[in-house]
Amino acid sequence: MTRQTTSFTPDAATEAFHLTELPACTRLSLRVRPENAPALAQACSVNLPERIGARSGREGIETLCLGPDEWVLIAPPGARGALCARFTKAYAEIPHACCDISDREITLALSGPGVLDMLATGIARDLDAVAEGSGWRTLFDSVSVVLWRDGPEEFRIDVWRSLAPHLRALLALAEAERAAGL
Repeated sequence: MTRQTTSFTPDAATEAFHLTELPACTRLSLRVRPENAPALAQACSVNLPERIGARSGREGIETLCLGPDEWVLIAPPGARGALCARFTKAYAEIPHACCDISDREITLALSGPGVLDMLATGIARDLDAVAEGSGWRTLFDSVSVVLWRDGPEEFRIDVWRSLAPHLRALLALAEAERAAGL
């Protein structure tokens, strides 16, 4: 017997799993040579962690190192202009690429006692071994995402806006299978 499922709506919850779409934020993609990162961080008043997967925060700006020369910065929506102006001003002395990707992605907050099982349906990684306060780029099934671990049962997923319905459908299918005892 086939049972149809529907995609999770922006806000959905079950006994084991909660999904909420977070409000829009400022999101910047930053690329700079590793040897220039400390000078850029100082010039722009941001923290740029050196280790891939490391996160840091300063003055309401959260930063995640995605690669040896790549970071994503998250800030409140009203910080976009001032933050972009800092990077523009620093460019003459410290070449880098800073791109506003705020409209490209959305963030889904996932929490609850079943969150690790839900994420394990699409992520081929031992999530129990991932430290709280870290993050990384990964795949959820076939969808490229950035996963942030905020607590033992709290995660955020940044996903391209155009792929969010597909990701929600994958999560809904995983929840339906869990509820059916599969």
